[in-house]
Amino acid sequence: METAVIDRVEGDIAVLLVGSERRVLDVPRDALPMGAREGMWLKVEIDNGMLKRVELDEDATDAARQRIQEKLDRLRRGEHLS
Repeated sequence: METAVIDRVEGDIAVLLVGSERRVLDVPRDALPMGAREGMWLKVEIDNGMLKRVELDEDATDAARQRIQEKLDRLRRGEHLS
């Protein structure tokens, strides 16, 4: 399985960015796990461009949120100005 992030949802389509090269994959929104939303990380199995298996990657999602929060905190403290 490889990683993907939910980039955005456009109507009934979810746009995933897959792997380190961030390949774009459009999938039906209802193919995602319950509660999945933009910015969440997934573990996916893709076969011939089709989503075969998907599960939430809560550890990767939490790590991304923490990195973003730390960056925002540094910006608020003005550390980017030094």
